[in-house]
Amino acid sequence: MYLDQGESVMNKFIFDVDGTLTPSRQTIDPEFKKFFLEFCIANEVYLVTGSDYPKTQEQLGDNLLRWPIFVYACSGNDVWAKGERIRTKEWTLPDESRDLLHSWLQVSKFPLRTGIHFEDRPGVCNFSIVGRNATLGERNLYVGHDQDHRERETIALQFNSLYGDTITAKIGGDTGIDLYPVGWDKSQILDDFDPTDRIYFFGDKMDVGGNDYPLKAANTRGHNYTVKNWRDTWERLHYLQEARLAE
Repeated sequence: MYLDQGESVMNKFIFDVDGTLTPSRQTIDPEFKKFFLEFCIANEVYLVTGSDYPKTQEQLGDNLLRWPIFVYACSGNDVWAKGERIRTKEWTLPDESRDLLHSWLQVSKFPLRTGIHFEDRPGVCNFSIVGRNATLGERNLYVGHDQDHRERETIALQFNSLYGDTITAKIGGDTGIDLYPVGWDKSQILDDFDPTDRIYFFGDKMDVGGNDYPLKAANTRGHNYTVKNWRDTWERLHYLQEARLAE
């Protein structure tokens, strides 16, 4: 356990999953999994992801998920510990808001539609132009389209201008937009932490508009690390370990 010398401050580590511990919607690298499992055993670790718990199981595996104190699925709206659900919230995207997103499905210039464009999860709805049935290759095509046209950013800005008083739209993962009631974002998990905790948060969508940003902005009691991918996370954790050993 990391513990600052001469202080009663506990270091706690929070990790996003997609883009931080794994490639988006893919399984964790076997060598990194071995390292991260050892890190979880030695430290107080929490996971927070926009995905639901079953997807996180597929990506990380049950043996790894035994070790985090909590797994905050669906941006903290569905909380799990050692494979057991602790609490959950339910919410449905209103029809009027859903209709706006349907209109984007009609006008988007991206040519592919693979199905499951709306995925309702506890406390959140995920919207995707390409659809949740997309293959990795089809997802990569959409990533390129989105980088060129900033489509998700445009959709989220329009949605928030119309419904932002009650519903928030944030870019999540590589192809989706997460929608949830105001305040039901990743920052809500801080309610479970003590004010004296020092929190190290790792995420890849830390910019304004990304689904890691609310937790980054609210985390004033520690450090926030914007990572490029799981390899970047691994390197930063190695650095933290080496720095601690050097003290």
